[in-house]
Amino acid sequence: MDFTEDQIRRYARHIILPEVGGVGQARLLDAKVLVVGAGGLGSPLLLYLAAAGVGTIGIVDDDVVDLTNLQRQVIHRSDRLGMAKTESAQAALAAVNPEVKVVQHRLRLDAANATAVIADYRVVADGSDNFATRFLINDACRLAGKTLVSAAVLRFDGQLATFKAPGPCYRCLYPAAPEADAVPSCAQAGVLGAMAGVMGSLQATEVLKEILGIGDSLAGGLLIVDALSTTFRKVRLRPDPACPLCGPQATIRDLSAHGSTTHACG
Repeated sequence: MDFTEDQIRRYARHIILPEVGGVGQARLLDAKVLVVGAGGLGSPLLLYLAAAGVGTIGIVDDDVVDLTNLQRQVIHRSDRLGMAKTESAQAALAAVNPEVKVVQHRLRLDAANATAVIADYRVVADGSDNFATRFLINDACRLAGKTLVSAAVLRFDGQLATFKAPGPCYRCLYPAAPEADAVPSCAQAGVLGAMAGVMGSLQATEVLKEILGIGDSLAGGLLIVDALSTTFRKVRLRPDPACPLCGPQATIRDLSAHGSTTHACG
């Protein structure tokens, strides 16, 4: 594609990278990414995707901006309290890069709408913080052949993984959701705001790598980050032969087993 003079200046630091170049930047401009959650993880993720020139960015969130969000959800501002998070995020992205098309999905993901919502996107980035939503997104993406980049953060710890066929899926990592009170939420246990920024930025990096087709994909691996000890550890994930979604005897063929769910996002 032919770049305008403004685009050449805006994306110059990408274009001079041998791994990106003009061809790679054109891929970014043509890419479509869905981000589930405009919260602690989604905030830096969305900002960096827009700055990179990802052409179409969808945002799924049905919440409004609250004062308690601002400690980590850096895409929102104090003068937007009470505003829909999708609207607040769109305003922030427009200020960063007005060329990017932002699609607001102000809704709760559930079995009835998940397939339709993800249909137009190549990559889905999960920034939710509850297991019901994570399993739903995983199943919807695998059934639709979409690449899923998933991040999680709690207290001072973070995890990051990429799931795509024929590699393992989220159910290979977590065969079943834990008991309701086994894992506290961010509201219950707290989260270091900057740690959400670290994980959201790493998530953006992996999304961009998947679009560009560069480097080593994180698919088949799990990155574990401990901020208190400043350690990054990568472990290998293996496909679970008993996985009901991606195993040889898979029993999950659609999303009918999922009930109504939400996507509270850090």
